[in-house]
Amino acid sequence: MDTNNPVIQLCMKGTRAEFEHRVEDARVLYGQAWDARTDDYEACIAAHYVARFQDSAEESLLWNQIALEHANAVIDEKVKDFYPSLYLSLGHAYEIFGNQVEAQRYYDLAADLGFIHQRN
Repeated sequence: MDTNNPVIQLCMKGTRAEFEHRVEDARVLYGQAWDARTDDYEACIAAHYVARFQDSAEESLLWNQIALEHANAVIDEKVKDFYPSLYLSLGHAYEIFGNQVEAQRYYDLAADLGFIHQRN
């Protein structure tokens, strides 16, 4: 991951704000990352973080789907390591939305890549 990339820098700042419980700052920084995107890779990353702070399960699911669509449009390998997180986020979004079949499908995709989701 290129930590000098402006979109990635904004997401890192947003994550720092999130961990410091500055939720509104994180939301703004992730939105700025989305606005600054210049390609599918950056759009994938930004949308993945924007999805975290939506007001409804439907909006979160939509942003996670947008992230996956952009990841699938990246033509090189740089997005490859991002797929497990995308799949887990989509699985969680579908689970919250109440669609257990789709949730399990995405959890299985993550598991195929070596990540296992443990339900509470």
